[in-house]
Amino acid sequence: MKAFHTALIRRSYAACSIILAICCASGDSSARGEDSGLAQRERTLNIVNRSARQPCRHSDNDRPAMHQTRQLTRRPIVIAHRGSSGYRPEHTLAAYELAIDQGADFIEPDLVMTRDGVLVARHENEISGTTDVARHPEFADRQKTKVIDGRSVKGWFTEDFTLAELKTLWARERLPKIRPENTKFDGQFAVPTLSEIIALVQRKQRETGRIIGIYPETKHPTYFAEIGLPMEAALVRVLESTGYRGSDAPVFIQSFEVGNLKKLRGMTDLPLVQLLAGSGQPFDFQASGNPLTYQDLATPHGLAMISTYANAIGPDKSLLFATTEKRDGSDFTRPTTLVADAHAVGLKVHPYTFRADDEFLPPHLQTRPDGAAEELALYLALGIDGFFTDHPDLGITAREAHGASRPPSARHSRMDLPNCDTVYGHRRSRRHRHRGRVPSSGK
Repeated sequence: MKAFHTALIRRSYAACSIILAICCASGDSSARGEDSGLAQRERTLNIVNRSARQPCRHSDNDRPAMHQTRQLTRRPIVIAHRGSSGYRPEHTLAAYELAIDQGADFIEPDLVMTRDGVLVARHENEISGTTDVARHPEFADRQKTKVIDGRSVKGWFTEDFTLAELKTLWARERLPKIRPENTKFDGQFAVPTLSEIIALVQRKQRETGRIIGIYPETKHPTYFAEIGLPMEAALVRVLESTGYRGSDAPVFIQSFEVGNLKKLRGMTDLPLVQLLAGSGQPFDFQASGNPLTYQDLATPHGLAMISTYANAIGPDKSLLFATTEKRDGSDFTRPTTLVADAHAVGLKVHPYTFRADDEFLPPHLQTRPDGAAEELALYLALGIDGFFTDHPDLGITAREAHGASRPPSARHSRMDLPNCDTVYGHRRSRRHRHRGRVPSSGK
């Protein structure tokens, strides 16, 4: 079985090379001419071939380090998504501290830039939904409409505020209708900087005696670079100045874009994570005319390319299962080979995002007291190396209950899994298909 799977992976590389080549040539030739399409295909394949000959390397000087990341990742890691955001307003020091107290292995700050070049934690650079900025008359004239990653967005933006100005605002719950209990904390917490988050982590490490990792995401790096606020050097500078260096440091840097991860690889040996959305393409690809999509990157050949600059992938959890419609109109759900394909090229797999709120659970798990645990058990059985969750306490419980404290296997057969059909439904009508109902873009 193992030899068969390896052979299948190798054949898939060749097949996917052809598919990617066709993808690169299609769609644009009519607009730019046949010769232009051919040139684009050749450029893309040249990049792929060069990358495949340049595996991701780390400095030997990092090897004597404390092996902190390896120590943390001996079992699937629990990544507190924006802190313990199921219980506190996201991206606040209170949310991060609660996540640590609940046992999270890593805390995850989304990073955006201020006008004076400081990295702060917000889900988006537009902050009307996560702060009380609209209640500040002194900032009324800062409201604008901007195009962010191809979308028109109206509101107030971090890049139009200095850090001192942002510190006059107070955080608020982003999802008040889904998490009304969190609204009692509105107006209590400030917008934290990355440096403040690191100081909290290092204080909690001293208090608890355990290693706590940091998992920052660069938000809209192409946009910030275009307005003169590149993120990469600033991020590396803050991390290195606070002691995070080398491939074994307890840090993962993540991004939905590709170009800024490659820039970061040239600046640091810290572990990098390529995020994979369930649809669409990286915005830097869109901006440059590169036709490759997240679906292309999730193929064996795409994963091989990712392995040349990154250490892990963070896929939308929907990419780990495929749903096929049967003749009678019902659905059959089965695991994809994404986890095994990623492990085959040395990439860890950290899917996102697991939430206990009914609005984010599959329909048949809603209102069930253990619905979130049932969903997580299914993914843990696939051999994932970690997962993002808004509810770290439930994530810890699910991991331990599932017996996932041993290193995850890189491959699982269909028979190794819990009852997929029970969890995701073997015979369901079209109207009961699981669709993620996330009221915001991104992870």
